[in-house]
Amino acid sequence: MDLRDALQEKTVVGDGAMGTLLYSYGIDQCFEELNLSHPNEILHVHQAYVDAGADIIQTNTYGANYIKLARYGLEDKVKEINTTAVRLAKQAATDNTYVVGTIGGIRSIRKQAVSLEEIKRTFREQLYCLLFEEVDGILLETFYDLEELTTVLQIARKETELPIIAQVSMHEPGVLQEGTSLAEALAIIEKEGADVIGVNCRLGPYHMVQALESVPLPEKAVLSAYPNSSLPAYQDGRFIYKTDAEYFKASARALYEQGARLIGGCCGTTPEHITAIANEIKGEKPIEQKTVSIQKNDSAAPPENKDTRPHLYEIAAQRPSIIVELDPPKRLSTDRYLKGAQALQQAGVDSVTLADNSLASPRICNTAVASIIKQKFDINPLVHISCRDRNLIGLQSHLMGLHTLGITQVLAITGDPTKIGDFPGATSVYDLSSFDLIHYIKQLNKGISFSGKSLGMNTNFSVAAAFNPNVRNLNRAVGRLEKKIKYGADYFISQPVYSNEQLKEVYEATQHIPVPIYIGIMPLISSRNAEFLHNEVPGITLSPEIRQRMEACSHDPMLSQAEGIAIAKSLIDTAVDYFNGIYLITPFLRYEITEELTHYIKQKTQADTERKVANGSHII
Repeated sequence: MDLRDALQEKTVVGDGAMGTLLYSYGIDQCFEELNLSHPNEILHVHQAYVDAGADIIQTNTYGANYIKLARYGLEDKVKEINTTAVRLAKQAATDNTYVVGTIGGIRSIRKQAVSLEEIKRTFREQLYCLLFEEVDGILLETFYDLEELTTVLQIARKETELPIIAQVSMHEPGVLQEGTSLAEALAIIEKEGADVIGVNCRLGPYHMVQALESVPLPEKAVLSAYPNSSLPAYQDGRFIYKTDAEYFKASARALYEQGARLIGGCCGTTPEHITAIANEIKGEKPIEQKTVSIQKNDSAAPPENKDTRPHLYEIAAQRPSIIVELDPPKRLSTDRYLKGAQALQQAGVDSVTLADNSLASPRICNTAVASIIKQKFDINPLVHISCRDRNLIGLQSHLMGLHTLGITQVLAITGDPTKIGDFPGATSVYDLSSFDLIHYIKQLNKGISFSGKSLGMNTNFSVAAAFNPNVRNLNRAVGRLEKKIKYGADYFISQPVYSNEQLKEVYEATQHIPVPIYIGIMPLISSRNAEFLHNEVPGITLSPEIRQRMEACSHDPMLSQAEGIAIAKSLIDTAVDYFNGIYLITPFLRYEITEELTHYIKQKTQADTERKVANGSHII
């Protein structure tokens, strides 16, 4: 009997976890490679699930694709691993067992880590290997990213008429990480041609049942559910799952009542769990009607603590704008810092920006300092957010805190690696890239958390992105700007530029960019400072002329500072002709320098405006 026919007539039992059993045996390596090195262990797992009552067993090929196998140096063994996997599963199968070829999702919350083109190539390779071995169907499982699943499902549906099981995974019950409801997501993959649509992994039975309560019975496809045995505990360096088979038996009944016709297990499940499922619902006539619960309307409300001032990208689109970086202190005293912030506010800057432990060296938390200067001086702070120091939990919590404080201007950056800072042995997190962070901040603006659930209201962040023009291939750097705009960047802030010619080149290369660019100007204070920046700081390059000018006055600190200011003013003269946004970077908390440059920019831009008005009046 064809698998489709079986699913129309009765409830079918799937198998449980492969990795969980192998892990419990003390094996902690590439599980798919074990098809080759330890085939008997794989065969025994399959046989155990068949004996437990599974009607469907899946090949040990979840991560047997080029991208994932490359992590172990096994990318050239895709065909061998997949071929052997199918043969082992078939060896364990009886006449009444269906063998489905399993292909797992690749993307996680880092959407841009792997391109769709890479996914397509690696998927086709694995799919062809499985089809050539004549599996009874294809199982696409643990797809957190709906775009990825629909992409590979379209390929699979075009290449085979075999039954296709397509399962999404959720961080939160009832919603995917992009905020799409489970019901909507399953309707989409049904429309793309999946024969079985469902959910697997991440959630235990309780939350999986809860998620399915809002899902109607499909029109053509049938529902599936492969829950984890429980939430995992972490003990003695290992992940441990509870294994209460009786609880799983009751849960199987609840999943059946929600319309699931194919029920198996995912992480933490064992043959004991599958026996419990089989004893409870195997072979039962599928339900044909169910009551769908209406999800509570938890749509996001307008943001609270909204700053009524325009965003920086709006300001720079209308008139010349100045922002000044004043990094939080490395020591606990804040007196000089606060004096500097107040001086800059009185000078008329549009924002004070605060780096997030730049050069991987700890400073007073920029959120705390931003909150203080906002309250004390009504400054509009721009807070840098680095992907280096916080995992996903910390990043979302940090952003929620900024929203609560009414701070809406942020700069999303990857962050300097820890090895260049005060603690080179510290861990760099990098759960997200700057591209991902931009995307997820904009998702918060829709009232949707990183995991996909509602936040109850929208945030109101404007998101700046970094731009490094000090590279050999400027066109490639501009391409990154274009990509960041696609991810949601509202404007850009550049690394400092030290050449008038380079300023013109950057302008020519970025004329088509539809959002403002704040061009970086960082005054030098000494020849040693210049040499350090040029030779040791990533992303900063000084021209030979600038270095020579600073070297010529290296004998006199005051003369050196004056020369640095003169160089900065010369760069500003050119920059204001091409860019509406100027980003001044304060060296070593010497705010008097950037205060002076702020006044200089304002005088120059005012004079230019008056001249343009006068010229316009003359023409009229």
